[in-house]
Amino acid sequence: MERIWGGHRLASLFGKRTPDTATIGESWEIVDRPEAQSVVRNGPFRDRTLHELWTRDRDAIFGNVPESPRFPLLVKLLDAHDQLSLQVHPPEKIAAQLGGEPKTEFWYIASAIPGARLHVGLRKAVTRKQFEHEVRVGTVANLVHSIDVKTGDSIFLPAGRFHGIGGGNVLVEIQQNSDTTYRVFDWNRVDDSGKPRPLHVDQALQSIDFNDVAPALIEPDGEILLRHQLFEIQKWNLAGPRIVAPSGQFAIVCCLTGVVRCVDVDLRPGEFALVAASLPDRQIQPREDGTTLLRVTIPETTP
Repeated sequence: MERIWGGHRLASLFGKRTPDTATIGESWEIVDRPEAQSVVRNGPFRDRTLHELWTRDRDAIFGNVPESPRFPLLVKLLDAHDQLSLQVHPPEKIAAQLGGEPKTEFWYIASAIPGARLHVGLRKAVTRKQFEHEVRVGTVANLVHSIDVKTGDSIFLPAGRFHGIGGGNVLVEIQQNSDTTYRVFDWNRVDDSGKPRPLHVDQALQSIDFNDVAPALIEPDGEILLRHQLFEIQKWNLAGPRIVAPSGQFAIVCCLTGVVRCVDVDLRPGEFALVAASLPDRQIQPREDGTTLLRVTIPETTP
């Protein structure tokens, strides 16, 4: 997907086929949205959409997962050649009031140039009135907390966290299945026709957690990067064959470095596969030294 802040690194890093003249900001890799669908490439479910699998074969493909009208995750690659707007995604109750969708997300830094930063949370707690004043006078960027990042870092972004991605980052984004974003400040950019992108200040003021101060990068707990009710994310240094998930549990695999043999498919950096819950062969193995991956699962529901 072309974005004003995008670049060309999804092609150069991951071999994505993108137009040479387009600034590509996002590649939606695992998606069940009205406007976009993942489609099975090969095998007995070939040409079936993710939504068809979710609605017709849920137990076999996904196992015992929470009820939802659509597959509850959206997995992306992002190329932030330039910095994104300062923005917020609404929490569940606020989203319902505003007619949007809640969005909690996780970022893994797949590649970062020297000096790359993330903007996450506030430098100090402020009132809604103070924040709104900074927005109106054009100085709201002074309130955001910024963190220097490097390749391999990760961070959790609960709904309500004021944030933005600094230029020079390529990310794996794992999020709730939502496309609701309320922009607060877009660095005074204009599009090719000289018009600024729309802002959503009123909605953002209702969504931001004004006590969310100076959040930190994730400190891994062994292989676990994040364990949350919406998703669990692990990073594996794959030195030998492993079972990707117990029988009856699905998993999403994202190759970060090297080559992962996933059932009968080789995944290279930036490639993803969804391993079905009922698949008998659940073993993955490295095809090169230094192979690493992200493994994404959804916590099972309690019977």
